[in-house]
Amino acid sequence: MHKRTTTKIFAHAKELSRNLTPAEAKLWGYLRAHHIEDVHFRKQHAISNYIVDFCAPRKKLIIELDGSQHLEQEEYDVGRTAFLKSKGYRVLRFWNNDVMNDIDGVIRAIVFAMEENSHAKSQL
Repeated sequence: MHKRTTTKIFAHAKELSRNLTPAEAKLWGYLRAHHIEDVHFRKQHAISNYIVDFCAPRKKLIIELDGSQHLEQEEYDVGRTAFLKSKGYRVLRFWNNDVMNDIDGVIRAIVFAMEENSHAKSQL
């Protein structure tokens, strides 16, 4: 068993990591190797019973990409987001279409969120 999740969930996360959607692959090209603000992101990161698309553990930031299937699972997503927030994470959601058609806007929103988090922590 892994610290964050079960062996089964961890194995599923690894499989998802090998088969990114086109939108996930595009965003991962920007997030990987500390390209944004020198922050380390993980793809298909397991947290408890959930697998998040991208996570910056040290920044407590999760990025989720949503396709049309999320229109039919809104209640599930709300519960999932509430759980992740209860663990101290901030969750950003983007539509796949936004990543494919406005990657610069998505990156700006991610940088802004990280700056907000840093500013909020410095106020403590």
